[in-house]
This record gives sequence, structure tokens and C-alpha cells, in this order.
Amino acid sequence: MTTMTVAQALMTFLSRQYTVDGDVRVRTIAGTFGIFGHGNIGGIGQALRQLGHEDPHAMPYHQGRNEQAMVHQAAGFARMNRRRSTFAAAASVGPGASNMLTGAALATANRLPVLLLPSDTFATRVADPVLQQLEHPHDTSLQVTDAFRPLSRFFDRVERPEQLFSIALAAMRVLTDPAETGAVTIALPEDVQAELIDVPEEFLAEREWHIRRPLPEPAPLDRAAAAIRQAKAPLIIAGGGVIYSEAEDELRSFAEATGIPVSTTQAGGGVLDHDHPLNLGGVGATGSAAANRIAASADVIIGIGTRYSDFTTSSRTAFANPDVSFVNLNVAGFDAYKHGSRYPIVADARAGLQGLSGSLGRFRVESVHSRRVETEKANWNAEVDASTAHTDAELPGQPEIIGAVNRATGPRDVVVQAAGSLPGDLQKLWRTRDALGYHVEYAFSCMGYEIAGGLGVRRAIDAAGDDRDVVVMVGDGSYLMLHTELVTAVAEGLKLIVVLIQNHGYASIGHLSETVGAPRFGTWYRKYDADSPEFRTDEVLPVDLAANARSYGIDVVEIEPGAGAGARLTEAVKAARAAETSTLIHINSDPLVYAPEGEGWWDVPAAAASTMADTQAARAAYEDERSTQRPLL
Repeated sequence: MTTMTVAQALMTFLSRQYTVDGDVRVRTIAGTFGIFGHGNIGGIGQALRQLGHEDPHAMPYHQGRNEQAMVHQAAGFARMNRRRSTFAAAASVGPGASNMLTGAALATANRLPVLLLPSDTFATRVADPVLQQLEHPHDTSLQVTDAFRPLSRFFDRVERPEQLFSIALAAMRVLTDPAETGAVTIALPEDVQAELIDVPEEFLAEREWHIRRPLPEPAPLDRAAAAIRQAKAPLIIAGGGVIYSEAEDELRSFAEATGIPVSTTQAGGGVLDHDHPLNLGGVGATGSAAANRIAASADVIIGIGTRYSDFTTSSRTAFANPDVSFVNLNVAGFDAYKHGSRYPIVADARAGLQGLSGSLGRFRVESVHSRRVETEKANWNAEVDASTAHTDAELPGQPEIIGAVNRATGPRDVVVQAAGSLPGDLQKLWRTRDALGYHVEYAFSCMGYEIAGGLGVRRAIDAAGDDRDVVVMVGDGSYLMLHTELVTAVAEGLKLIVVLIQNHGYASIGHLSETVGAPRFGTWYRKYDADSPEFRTDEVLPVDLAANARSYGIDVVEIEPGAGAGARLTEAVKAARAAETSTLIHINSDPLVYAPEGEGWWDVPAAAASTMADTQAARAAYEDERSTQRPLL
């Protein structure tokens, strides 16, 4: 037995947990982010300080600037590590804890492991109510940390020291479970953190957590293979599960052996190189016309590691063949059985693909399907070439900006994005050349994720001793939400290339608003005028985001408007890649220049009744689109 505080026991325990995935063995918790207050400075803070003095590498501590951003960093790190490793994030009582709620929801929505350690008020209630404590007359036990319950895949509160052992072990199981993982929350009352506990040596010993890679059962595999063998025009939808299973080689071999084309979700971007003849690009609401045209007539959809979000299914309008059937291969039964699939395979993506390959034998798609795939891909490539080419426009559109950045990056560099119009344009236009090169958080699509998530990616690359660059693309709307982690980049010497696109408004919602009969309402950044409630005045806000970034100590390059701006952006990105430190490149854009139409649809209702003609027209168009929706996939 070793006598120590609860916080010391927990942090020591976490420092000795390892994830094992085949030949890979890594620290499950690579370090801890923390912002300290009265709720955790004497507990978690003291424990981290003590561990750091005893062994600086036992549990590395990193400062946070914002609690939400700490969780985003952990999520970015986890995704880049294929969910094998993550960070813990510690926050104080009250607002420190509640600031992490958005990050928790993001991690759970994306099935990404993060460990959250929010502090709680006194378990003894001896000093009740304490600073930042909630008070509810009907339930005095209800606190901020209870808000984590619906946002977490695991939640518990250490109300007595001896509860720590079972809670910590249960938390680790969920963190390393491929089907159940997400935000894992252990609430820590501030008094309990500092209490003494006798800790068994076994609890503090090194422990390995082996990631489950379940094999497919023979009967479901045979049924799925039989359905695929009957297909005339099948299509694969590859999601994030392919990447987390490290099944890219199996996917490529399966596609090449059968001739079945591959489309991707946002999370699955990169599973095949963009120029692979069977890669049709993104599918769904923001997908390519090539993928969506093949999807519309496909008779068998093979979903691999996808959760079938409304963007992937174009709100259940993408698959128009009345006889279409679905083979869903997923490690989580919840996703494998989605939308009434008759052919679910609950298994690891890699093992499932290997099983399907064996069951299909020499099956290959008919040549007429292959020729159509080839034609659609060639046509879409021409659209992308034209859309991303350099122009002489005073203000380049976002497609040109994407092309300018893409041309300057290396084949293994990572683009990071999350929200606004950029995810849709990137899914259509970004040409990915590496399985981990496309990092777009689109389950929660959280404004403000980009810079913090990019830092998490950078930490993972550095930990692996890799030489990739991380390119964060962010609009001014998301930048204004959460940009303070640039300070962390400077403080720790973490290299990012941030391309900040100045739209002077919310570009994505601006475009969307035009389709629902609320054209550009509240989406321009303009001075307020009580007589113009739509913020449509001509007076642009005098906000200098380049100066803001420069004030943090980061190198800033400003691309001035004018002919050749796109070409100058390409050169700026090349120079930033050659630099040793972080660079932010600021460029103004024309938000009314759109990417090519991908023929996908997204269900966002227009008002059913209105006195405004544009809203009435939008409702009529909405009803027309909605008429093609299917109650089941």
C-alpha cells in the first residue's frame, strides 16, 4: 500500500496506462492540459507538480488558454493517433468545468476518446455553498458537472476516496473501446481530490489495454457477400472507421479486386489517394457530383465504418434506386444496424474487409459500371481543375484559395478544418494524398475547433517524430470564436500554418440562408444600425485580425487584394512550410464565389408560411426536394 492523495493516485495511475493495438504500444494518456482554480489547484494541480518533480516525463503538463480548446486539442491528438492515445483535460469548479461541455459533445459525436477531469464542489458540503456552486432548491446535489452526463460516453463522480479504483478502471475501458469511446468524464469534488487514500500497488502498476478488433460472424458475412454478388452498380461509402482500424490497404485491395468505386464521408477523407481511379471523392450533401450520381443509381451501398449522418445520405435523398440495399460494416452495432439495413456486419473494418474479400471470391463489377465510374470521375476532375485555378480576380473565391493552398502542401501534410463553408468546399476540392492528411471535424462541426484541433494534430506528429506540416484553414467567423491557442503555439514552439480567410461575415450560413428564404440575414459583419436589423449596411467593421494574430507573437503574412492573390498565397504557404515557427497567412476573399455543384441536398426547413416572396419560393423548393426523401435507407 502507498498512502497518497486521491489526485496523486489518479494522476500516477493515468501515467502508467498503455494502449496496445497489434504491434503498437503507446501511452493511453499522453499528458494533461489544465487551467487551475480553487477547485483543483490543491488537488490535480499539486499532483501534476509533484509528478513533474519526480519524473518530468511521467505526466507532461501543458497550459490551456481556454477549457474548451483543451478538449479540442485532445480530440485532434486522438484522431491523428487513430484513437490509440489522447490527453486528459482538467478544469476548476463552475465556469471552468462548463467551458468544457462543448468539447465533450464534440468528442462524443466524433467517437473520439478524451478524458475530462472537471472539479466539483465539496462532497462533504461543509462549506456549502462555495464559490461558483449552483443552488437548486429542489435538488441541492445538482451541479455543473451533471451537465456532462448526456455529453459523455462514461460519467462518474468520485464522492469518496475508495471509489477511485473502480471508476478509474471503468473509465479506461471506455477510452480504449472502439465501439463505446468518446468523452469520458470523472468529476472530482475539490475536497476529495486532496484527501488521503491507501492505494494498492496493483492499481499503480503498468497496465495494458488491448483494442478490440472483433472478427465478422460467418452467417452475416455470407449474407452480405451474397447481396454484393447480385449487384450491378455497387458503391462503397468509407467512413472514419476505416482510418481508425488502419484498414486503408484492405479497402484499396478490396476495391481494386472487385472494381467497386469508393466514396468517402468527411471522417473518411484520405482513405484512398485522390487520384486513385476508383476514388469518387466525398458523397452526400457536400460531396462530388461523381459520387452522388453513382450513389443515385447504386443498387448496393457498402458502408464501411460510417455512421450515415444526414450529410452522408443527403438527408436520405442520395440513394434513389428503389431497390437499393445496404451492407453496413461497423465495429459498433448501433451504426451497423442503422436505417433498417438488412445486411449488418458487426466487426472491425479491417477484419470485415478481409472477410468480405474471401467470401466474394472472383466477383467483379460489370464493365458498363466501370466505364461510367471512369467518366464521372474524369468530368468531376475537370470541374475541380477549373474551380481551383488561379484567376486575376481582385478578391479570390474560396475554391481558388483552396487550390492555392493545396498546390503548396506536401503529400503527407494535414489540412485541419471544422465549420462554415470550408468543410463542404474541402470535401469537394481538396486533393488528399495521405490517409491522415484530411482532418475535418464534421460530426459536431464546431466553430473554433480549427486552431486548437490543429495543435492536437501537431502534438501527435511531433510525438511520432514525423515531418508533416499542419495547415489550419479557418474563416473569420470561426477565428473570432476561439483563436487564443495561438499563444500556446508560440509558448511551446508548436508549428502551425494558419490560413485565415477574411469573409467579413458568416459565409456558410450566408449561402444556406438564401435557400431557406432568409437571404444573408444576420451573416454580414457590419456596424449596427437600428433601422437596418439585417446588418446590411455598407460599413465593414474595422477589425484587423492580422494585427490580432501578430499581437500573440506569431509570424503573419498578409496577402493584399488584387490580381494574382491566389498565386501569392501559394508562395506564402511554401515559405511557411520552409519556416521553423508558426505562420498565419491572412487573405481576403469573395464569399459569393461558390464551389461546383455536387448535386447533394441537405434538409434545412424553410418556413411553412410567410408574407415574404423569397421565403414562399424557398418553401416551394423545399417541399419539392423533400418529396424524394425515403423513410428508411
